[in-house]
Amino acid sequence: MTEKKYGEIEIEHFAVEQDLELWENRCQNRYKIMIELPEFSALCPRSGYPDYAKFYIEYIPNKYVVELKALKLYINSFRNRYISHEESADEVYGVLIKKLEPHYLKLRADFNPRGNVHTVIEFDSEKQK
Repeated sequence: MTEKKYGEIEIEHFAVEQDLELWENRCQNRYKIMIELPEFSALCPRSGYPDYAKFYIEYIPNKYVVELKALKLYINSFRNRYISHEESADEVYGVLIKKLEPHYLKLRADFNPRGNVHTVIEFDSEKQK
């Protein structure tokens, strides 16, 4: 049996409530952070087939910014989970809204076509009001 690599162990044991690290936003002015996460993967809860997506996150920080390695590990923690497109995007959006309490947040999950179907899911905090 092969020993697990350090990255596999980090992803396997990642707990979003304790491991999604936030940093204090020390900037005086408002600004927008844009993050692209091109390697999202999860498993279809019905078929078990892998689903792949690019996640695009835009936010205007308030008190905190998300530490990027922690965000990467969180996104990678989905790879062995059985979860739908909608639920995975909703979870990421919900976690970021709750933890960051940003002035603005938009999440776009652009899933690769599978079976002749292309899905894009978008959450926008301005449209949630």
